Amino acid sequence: MTKALRKAVFPVAGLGTRFLPATKATAKEMLPVVDKPLIQYAVEEARAAGIEQFCMVTGRGKTALVEHFDVAYELEATLRERDKQDAMQLLAGTQVEPGSMVAVRQQVPLGLGHAIWCARAFIGADPFAILLPDDLVLADRPCLSQLAEVHAETGGNVIAVTEVERAHTSRYGIVDPGADDGRMVEVKGLVEKPAPEKAPSTLSIIGRYILTAEVLPHLARMERGAGNEVQLTDAMARLIGSQPFHALRYEGRRFDCGDKAGFLEAQIAFALKRPDLAPAVRDFLRRYV
Repeated sequence: MTKALRKAVFPVAGLGTRFLPATKATAKEMLPVVDKPLIQYAVEEARAAGIEQFCMVTGRGKTALVEHFDVAYELEATLRERDKQDAMQLLAGTQVEPGSMVAVRQQVPLGLGHAIWCARAFIGADPFAILLPDDLVLADRPCLSQLAEVHAETGGNVIAVTEVERAHTSRYGIVDPGADDGRMVEVKGLVEKPAPEKAPSTLSIIGRYILTAEVLPHLARMERGAGNEVQLTDAMARLIGSQPFHALRYEGRRFDCGDKAGFLEAQIAFALKRPDLAPAVRDFLRRYV
């Protein structure tokens, strides 16, 4: 019987150098898309998939990520005194159950696989989700909820994938596909950042995963892969054949918010989904394009 999915890990220790100087004193995951920081979108997506326990893998200067989900007594007291009910409602999404969020430190930047290994005590023997806040998905049904449905059906490991241009395969983890029904793909292999001529497909992994705890012993080897880092993709590849492993062509649009152009596009796309903002946004866009 498949264990219930209740845990999620958020690797958020990166320096955010592509957004300097904005990220000199602010975590990049606290940068807002419209009026909500990236990390809140990720936590809300996890909650929608039934996640109850959250682990932030942080680094120096990242305390704001955890504080964002704490109770702000002075702010809330002031809002109540002034009867700012709408503002109080906006804060609701920033509150988590006491004891449900923990933070661990990734003291050295050794890659995504190392970040997940840092959360090993939190993960224990349970299945867990990984959400990379830089990957923001606009979907009618949250991306992780789609993965959780497949995980409940198949067990094992599930990753979200999207098609990329073959010329760009060297930027991503790429799936070597097996049986493919157009939505769900059997994973025969995984290759981290292959050259276009060596890529087994153009199915790229995005920052949404559901994995079993059996990946942890492989990460513990601390074997270096692409970029001389401990690659999560390499550890996942060692699970193939011993347990179910599937990739899901999720429904939705992914924005790479670790990239300036992707971040700006996300601002526009998410604003246009807001009835209170869409008319004004369409109006000012006409003046620029």
